[in-house]
Amino acid sequence: MQITKAQFVTSAAKLSQCPPPDRLEYAFIGRSNVGKSSLINMLTGNSKLAKTSATPGKTRLINHFLIDDKWYLVDLPGYGYARASKEQRAEFDAMIRDYILRRENLVCLFLLVDSRHEPLKKDLEFLEWLGENGVPFAMVFTKADKLNATGRETCVGNYHKVMEEWWESMPPSFLTSAQTQLGKDELLGYIDHLNKTVEL
Repeated sequence: MQITKAQFVTSAAKLSQCPPPDRLEYAFIGRSNVGKSSLINMLTGNSKLAKTSATPGKTRLINHFLIDDKWYLVDLPGYGYARASKEQRAEFDAMIRDYILRRENLVCLFLLVDSRHEPLKKDLEFLEWLGENGVPFAMVFTKADKLNATGRETCVGNYHKVMEEWWESMPPSFLTSAQTQLGKDELLGYIDHLNKTVEL
């Protein structure tokens, strides 16, 4: 699948402000500065679609993008932003969790993790929460161009090793790079498959 049209629709501070749930929807989430916006821009072929920043915590709202007039791609705020106040973090967490649990047209949540790091507590806690709540998700390992083939396998394996303690089967996983477009075809192919098999 190739995306030919991607347009910004709206930014929402809460679930009730999101567009009507009349199209299939795919959301991207991860710790602050994991590369969500860069990945979205790579997938859509539009380097200016999602705003990128070297400063963590840039995305503060639920940003909806309409893809090929058919489905929504959503950029969610990053979790675990250390420089935000405790009150702000609580507000972000509540907004994110409300969206994930109650957005009826959400087909799959793509959880982004930095492939250069060992499994981090924040990511593992979020993974556990997704499992406890039965949220359909896939893992996306970002910045994989920074690692060689062995390093990429080790990164994915480290997460799977930890997850095997409380997961019966592993979620789909993708190695990606916004710089080299690694994983673009695989990710879009997965979304295309879901578009053809899931009904609202």
